[in-house]
Amino acid sequence: IEGRDFILFDILIKNGTCYAGDGKAGFVSDIAVEGGVIAAIGNLENAEAKRVIDARNLAVTPGFIDTHSHSDLVALVEPEIANKTTQGVTTDIIGQDGMSLAPVRTEYIDVWKKVMAGLEGQYEVEWDWHSSAEYLARLEAQPLGPNLAYLAPYGNIRMCVVGLENRPATKDEVKKMQDLLEEAILHGAVGLSTGLIYPPCNYASEDEIAELTKVLTKYGLPLVIHQRSEADDILNSMDEVVRISRKSGCPIHFSHFKVCGKKNAHLFDAVMEKLESASKEIAVSFDQYPYTAGSTTFSVILPPWVHDGGADKALARLADPVARERMKRDIRDGIHGWDNFIDFAGMENISVTFVKTAKNADVVGKNMIEIGKLRGKDPLDAAFDVLLEEEMVVGLVDFYGYEEHVEKILAHPLQNPCTDGILGAHPHPRVYGSFPRILGHYVRERKILDLPTAIHKMTGRPASIFKMRNRGLLKKGYVADISIFDPETVIDTATYENPKQFANGIPYVIVCGRLVVDDGAVMKEKAGQVVRFEK
Repeated sequence: IEGRDFILFDILIKNGTCYAGDGKAGFVSDIAVEGGVIAAIGNLENAEAKRVIDARNLAVTPGFIDTHSHSDLVALVEPEIANKTTQGVTTDIIGQDGMSLAPVRTEYIDVWKKVMAGLEGQYEVEWDWHSSAEYLARLEAQPLGPNLAYLAPYGNIRMCVVGLENRPATKDEVKKMQDLLEEAILHGAVGLSTGLIYPPCNYASEDEIAELTKVLTKYGLPLVIHQRSEADDILNSMDEVVRISRKSGCPIHFSHFKVCGKKNAHLFDAVMEKLESASKEIAVSFDQYPYTAGSTTFSVILPPWVHDGGADKALARLADPVARERMKRDIRDGIHGWDNFIDFAGMENISVTFVKTAKNADVVGKNMIEIGKLRGKDPLDAAFDVLLEEEMVVGLVDFYGYEEHVEKILAHPLQNPCTDGILGAHPHPRVYGSFPRILGHYVRERKILDLPTAIHKMTGRPASIFKMRNRGLLKKGYVADISIFDPETVIDTATYENPKQFANGIPYVIVCGRLVVDDGAVMKEKAGQVVRFEK
């Protein structure tokens, strides 16, 4: 190879059906890995390696990229992140929904820990960083299983400059936020995320977001957005997102794109038409997980005003009987523009996934109606009690949609898969099963899309959206992030009843040239890197 008579490769994958990640049909080939990169592709029958994998009858693909992940905190405690590597995921994109671990100011660490625990799960970690650069360095020092890429989080940036109050940012504050965003990008952030149902992101006006995202336009990076409404007001919400892109010029990547609530199903066709129209005018893409239920922090059931000023003030309001009555009225009557989870999902379809303490461990896995009966109280009062006693560190799963919509979204050319998985005592099964579920159920069984297209959506497409250099394709010189699976047996095994189950049919996963899943067993060694944007 290249003039040398002999080379002992690190890994030699033989006889596999290779899918390059570009959407084209598979081809039988050998692949050699050396020094963390793909060293050769072709007929390598005379080559030798320290490790040979016979991939006959198996698919060999670029490693999957999870474009919406909540591994920000768990990566510091369980850095192998086995729930992802066992799905074939080799890169997790963290910093989602405008909330991550950095940047953060000292005076906000305690309150922000509560916010992040509700979104990421409860892990005891010493927060010994402040800037994005310091946090990424801390991640880089971990023995990571998958790679991690980081989105600069709007909420953290706004908190560092404006605080947690619900007020407009001044012109000077917007400039400071732009500087913080640019600093994060120069240290490797692959975009900016925001979650416009979560404080303090939801305090930002359309014009404020447009001004901040002008920094993204300079680097060609996307705004990754949980839009202001995914339910009743979704059409107006999409219009706002398009206007932001018009004003700033930045690409848009919609997070977990969907229509929430069976009562809003009639909006689905109009939503998809609006998406098509937007794609003719702006650069737009989106991700979604292959399930009809979502998962987030349980505190989203509370009206927006409850969160003003941060978690501690929200807890004080939960302890106030008068404020509680106002919460009940607003949940019952609604607030224009607010995605009211109880209204669009129903209390019988919202279940608790984790809590902070043993005191309320008995509510995990139960829906709000069941929790009310368990406590002998009105379901809302019981829910408020749990949030108060657990200091808001509570997760939920909400069943909101229709399978036919999942399939239409999955097949859409602008879509790529994600997990959006939040770990906890009883998590959503997507945190263990999203990618194999697509390959097994939707490709092999339902034939919603073909295998080359599905692989492209999991690999080359997201690498392109997030400007990941030398990743996402099986190509000589590219980083050796590789997934090997059996197209005939790959399937998810995680269920809502028993979610913590690894997938079947993915025997080998390679990250940066190292095996992180070997013959189905999870390898705990440093393999992953922090994937940084390079200008």
